[in-house]
Amino acid sequence: MARILIVDDEPHMRRILASNLRQDKHEIAEAAGVEEARATLGGNDFDVVFTDQKMPDGEGLEVLAAVRENDSTIPVIMLTALASIELAVESMRQGAFDFLTKPFQPEVVRAAANRAAQHARLLRENVLLKGAVCRLEGKSDIYGDSPAIQAVRAMIARVAPANVTVLITGETGTGKELVARALHCNSPRSHKPFVAVNCAAFTETLLESELFGHEKGAFTGADRARQGLFEAAHEGTLFLDEAGEMSMAAQAKLLRILTDGQLLRVGSTKPRSVDVRVLVATHRNLEQRVRDGLFREDLYYRLAVVPIHIPPLRARREDIPLLAELFSRQIATELNLPVRRLSPQAVESLTQYKFPGNIRELKNLIERAYVLSGREELGPESFPMPRPPEMQIPAPPANGQPPEAQRSATPLPGEPFDLTEFLEKTEKELILRTLGSTSGAQAEAARRMGLSRSALAYKLNKYGIRATAD
Repeated sequence: MARILIVDDEPHMRRILASNLRQDKHEIAEAAGVEEARATLGGNDFDVVFTDQKMPDGEGLEVLAAVRENDSTIPVIMLTALASIELAVESMRQGAFDFLTKPFQPEVVRAAANRAAQHARLLRENVLLKGAVCRLEGKSDIYGDSPAIQAVRAMIARVAPANVTVLITGETGTGKELVARALHCNSPRSHKPFVAVNCAAFTETLLESELFGHEKGAFTGADRARQGLFEAAHEGTLFLDEAGEMSMAAQAKLLRILTDGQLLRVGSTKPRSVDVRVLVATHRNLEQRVRDGLFREDLYYRLAVVPIHIPPLRARREDIPLLAELFSRQIATELNLPVRRLSPQAVESLTQYKFPGNIRELKNLIERAYVLSGREELGPESFPMPRPPEMQIPAPPANGQPPEAQRSATPLPGEPFDLTEFLEKTEKELILRTLGSTSGAQAEAARRMGLSRSALAYKLNKYGIRATAD
C-alpha cells in the first residue's frame, strides 16, 4: 500500500484514477491544479505522484519540480492527452519516473503505480542503509534510541537526497554539525567536499572574505587573490554554523547565491557561478532576530526550507547510558587506555544531571574522569558535576524596603525595563566572573559555560572584554 497524490484539473479523471488505484489498497489524495498540489505536498508525505500535464494554472512539469524540491525520493508519473517525443524527453530529463498517454488501460496505471511505489521504498531503504554504513565508518555520530532522536534520523533520511537548504536548530553542544555531516554523507554530493565554518568566529569583514573570497588589493593585506569557502565547496556542501551572527551585508550576498548561484568576491565586480548545497545552524531564534531587524526576512525563508530541531540532552535522558558507554570506548581508544566500566550509580548520576552543555559536556565529563581517575570502574565520585546554587529568600530589612543593590540588579514586577540591555548586562557579568575564576583561561571558561571557543571569542569581542589567550 502506498500514499498517492493525483493532480488533475478534471474531477472525472481524478475519480477514475482513484478508483483504479484503490483496488490495490493505495491511499489516495487529490489536487485540482499546480498550486493546490504545492500546498498538499508541503503538509503530507507521499510515495507516488500522478500529474496531468496541461492544467489551467500551470503544467505538470511544475508539479514535478515541486515534488523534486520537496522530496526527491517520490516518483512522479506524467499523464497527458497530447503526447509528443519532446515532452516525454523533457519529463524524463527533469526526473519523471514514467510517462503515460490518455486514454490508458486500468492495469497499465496500476502496474505503473506499483512499480513507482516499490522504487520509492528501495530509494528510502538505500538512504537508511547508507546512513547505517556512515555510522559504522564513523561518519555519523547521531546515536540514541529515544523517540526524539529517532525522529531526527528519520528526517535526515528523507531530506538528505533532496538538494534543499536545511536549517538546523538546537542548543549549544547538541550536535548540529553532526546532523549537517550526516545530511552530506547521505546525499548525492557525499563524494564532494564538506566545508564547515563558524560564522561567530569572524569579524564582519573577515567573514565575507572567508566565505566569498577576495581579489588582490581588495583591502589592506590582501596581497593576492583568494578563493572563498563557497568556491572551495563547489558541487559539495557548505555548513554555516551560527548563521544568525552574519552581518546584513553578508546576508545579502548569501541570499544572492541561494537565489541564482552567483557570488562576488570582495573587491570584484565579476560574478562567479557556484553549485553548493547550503546547510545552516544556529542556537538563536531567527524569527525573533527578523522581528528585531537583525536578520533578513527573505533570507530566513530561503534558509528554513526544511527545519530540523535537535532536542537537548535533558529531553532524551534515556539516551544518556548509551552515549556514556560510546564515549567511554571512544575516549579509551583516543587516550590509549583500557576501557573503564561505568558503575550503575555513576550512570544514574549522569542520567539525573541536566547537562546545560548537552552532549559536548557529557563527553568532556567522561574524558576528565579518564584523565583524573586511575580506577577500573568509574563511580559517581568520578563525575563531580556542577550543581546550581540553591535559591535563598533574604530576610526583609527592618524598614521593609529591598536592598538598593537588589533593586538595581533585578527589575521589579511592573517596572518598565529594557530586556535586551538587562540580558546582555547579565551575560557580560557572568562571563567576567567565569574568566576571573579561571584566571583568564578562555578554554576552561568556555568549557564551564558550555560554549565553543569560537562562540566565547565572539562574545568577548562583542562586550570588549580582554582575556589571556590559551
